[in-house]
Amino acid sequence: MNILERHVERFGLQEACDALGVSRATWYRSRNSQKTSDRRHPPRKLDAVERTDVLTVLNSERYQDEAVPTVHAKLLDEGVYLCSERTMYRILKAEHQVKQRQHERTHPEYKKPELLATGPNQVWSWDITKVKGPKPWIFYDLYVVIDIFSRCVVAWCLTEYESGEQARALIGAACAREGIRRNQLIVHSDRGRAMRSKCLADLLGELGVGRSFNRPHVSNDNPYSESHFKTLKYRSGYPERFGSSEDARSYMRAFFQWYSTEHRHSGIAMMTPMDVHTGRADEVQSRRQAVLDAAYQKHPERFVKGAPQARGVPEEVWINKPKAA
Repeated sequence: MNILERHVERFGLQEACDALGVSRATWYRSRNSQKTSDRRHPPRKLDAVERTDVLTVLNSERYQDEAVPTVHAKLLDEGVYLCSERTMYRILKAEHQVKQRQHERTHPEYKKPELLATGPNQVWSWDITKVKGPKPWIFYDLYVVIDIFSRCVVAWCLTEYESGEQARALIGAACAREGIRRNQLIVHSDRGRAMRSKCLADLLGELGVGRSFNRPHVSNDNPYSESHFKTLKYRSGYPERFGSSEDARSYMRAFFQWYSTEHRHSGIAMMTPMDVHTGRADEVQSRRQAVLDAAYQKHPERFVKGAPQARGVPEEVWINKPKAA
C-alpha cells in the first residue's frame, strides 16, 4: 500500500489529498487502475506454462486427430485433468486451430460438362433405366444410347443385369453401324458402374471416342436421356409390369421404331429423329415451307404477322451451354 492509501485510511480522503497536494481524481484513477489490473489476471486463469502444456497435449501425435471432448474424456480415464473442455477450445481458438481436427477424405471438384453438337454423331448420351418385371423384385435393365443433335436412338438393349461388358458390346456395335471415325464422337453418361467400367473405357480408347460424365447427383447434366425415359414411361399404353424379358423387348422394339420414325419431337422443329439423323431435315423444311407459301398466297389476310416461315432444326445443341461473358 503506497503513502497516499495510508493517509486516506488514517485522515480521510480529502485531508490526505490536501496534505499531499494531489487531487481526488488522482486517487480514484489509481484505485481503478489497480482493480483493472486485478481483473486482467484472475486467479482461475491458466498461466503461460499451463497453457503451453495443454496445447502440446492437444497437438501431440496421439491426440492431433481427436476432437476436444474425446481428448478430455481420455485424459480423465487416465486420471489426468488439465483444464475444462471450454478452456481447451479457448486455447485452440487463440492459436487459430479451431477447425475440423480429423483428417477426412475430401471429394474432388467435378467440372461441369459443356458439350456442343452441330450435327449427328458428335455427342451421344446414354443411360440405364429399370423396367419392372412380372414380380415386384424382378427388374430388367434398359440401355439406351441417344444422339443429342437428332434425338435419334442409335442403340438400345434390354438385359437382366447391368454390366460393363454389355455396355461395351452395345456402344461398339453402334459405332460400327454409324461409321464413327476417330476423334469424331463424345459419349456422355452418368457415373454408374457400367459407365465407368474398364472394358468400356478400353473400347472407347481404341476407337478414339471421348468420354464425358455427369457431376455426382446432378441430373441436369444428362437432360436428353432423362427426357427420353420420361417419353417412354409416360406414354399411353406403357404397362405397369412386363410379363417377361421377351415381352419387354417386344414392346421396346415397337416403341423405338415409333419414336425414331413417327414421333414429332419439339426440340427438332417437330420433325422425326430419323429425318434429322439421316440429313432429311432440310427437305422436310422445304416441303413445309411450300405448303405455308401456298396457304399464304391463297389467304394472306389470315396471316396477321406476315408470311409464315417453317421452323428449321437448331444449328447447335448443348449440354450445359456456357453463359455469355
